[in-house]
Amino acid sequence: MPTAIEAFDKLVRALSKEDGVTSGQMFGKACLKVNGKAFIAQHHDAVIFKLNGESHGKAVRLSDAVLWDPSGKGRPMKEWVALGPDHVKEFLALTKAALKYVGAA
Repeated sequence: MPTAIEAFDKLVRALSKEDGVTSGQMFGKACLKVNGKAFIAQHHDAVIFKLNGESHGKAVRLSDAVLWDPSGKGRPMKEWVALGPDHVKEFLALTKAALKYVGAA
């Protein structure tokens, strides 16, 4: 099973050719942005997705899913779902949902 870093790197390679998608940093964490807005990030052994609607609901129902708290101070960001590498099969679909959500905003 790949690590979160390996899975994130694969997503970066897969999406780097999409219009408006760039690599960057958010809160000091590696991320992908569309038109300057982050839609996925990598932190510790998780990939974090900015989601809404049905895709958010699907992601938070996965085992070990948590709302991302980048500060570690008990203030999770409600749209951001962190998933470990156990769910790597879901990552591409969730990344596309995040890209669509953030890209439309």
